[in-house]
Amino acid sequence: MNYRTNYKSCPLCESLSFYPIYKGDCSKHILYKKDLPPIMQWMECGECKHHFIEGYFNEEGIKKVFSNTHENQKIGYQIEQQRMVSSRIVNKVIPFKNSGIWLDIGFGDGALLFTAQEYGFKCIGTDLREENVKIMKNLGFETYCENIENINFNNKISVVSMMDVLEHVPYPKTMLNIVSNILEENGIIVISMPNIESILWKIMSQNNKNPYLGEIEHYHNFSRTRLYKLLNDFSIEPIHYGISERYRACMEIIAKKI
Repeated sequence: MNYRTNYKSCPLCESLSFYPIYKGDCSKHILYKKDLPPIMQWMECGECKHHFIEGYFNEEGIKKVFSNTHENQKIGYQIEQQRMVSSRIVNKVIPFKNSGIWLDIGFGDGALLFTAQEYGFKCIGTDLREENVKIMKNLGFETYCENIENINFNNKISVVSMMDVLEHVPYPKTMLNIVSNILEENGIIVISMPNIESILWKIMSQNNKNPYLGEIEHYHNFSRTRLYKLLNDFSIEPIHYGISERYRACMEIIAKKI
């Protein structure tokens, strides 16, 4: 069975000009399952220079990958340490937005939602792992096991966080368009993901020790340059660049809807 659907064009600029650049092996990944393709072929767009996987998982592939959960994606993982990491994220947002509704897309271990609530935000979360959503609901949080395009939000959102999420989405433009529409005026977006322009990324790749090339859940490898251009396409202006504490070689962007 074929568990991936190949891209016919660049998922960001829709160019038909793209070519293979490097391969990764995901067979040792904790979420890897027998019958899934072990080799990940990465492509580069000849027009916009974006890096993306040859094909994204179809419904059957997603079921296989999501049948397990990373330990660090379970609710309450290292809750005290992650509370501190999350507090530094919230503190970066506070100068631009200090109240309102905070939507965390792909909330994972729940730490950012816990912490944003502690700061006084009304918190909403989405995650595709049913058990995580069930646990958060039992803790009193408004959470959904749905893609955001299937959710009707009653009010405009003040802050949207996508922490290591956009690289998991087959078509990031679709998600950013929805996010832009649900944000209130001057709403804030927080995004983290690996940065292929970082020196650390380049050193890991040169030494054949780049874990992201075999990261089974990822469909994209973004550069800071390409991410900024993509955000600007949706009238989202980056206002702060930082280094993410969540994972290696990651960037953390604060941006504002304009």
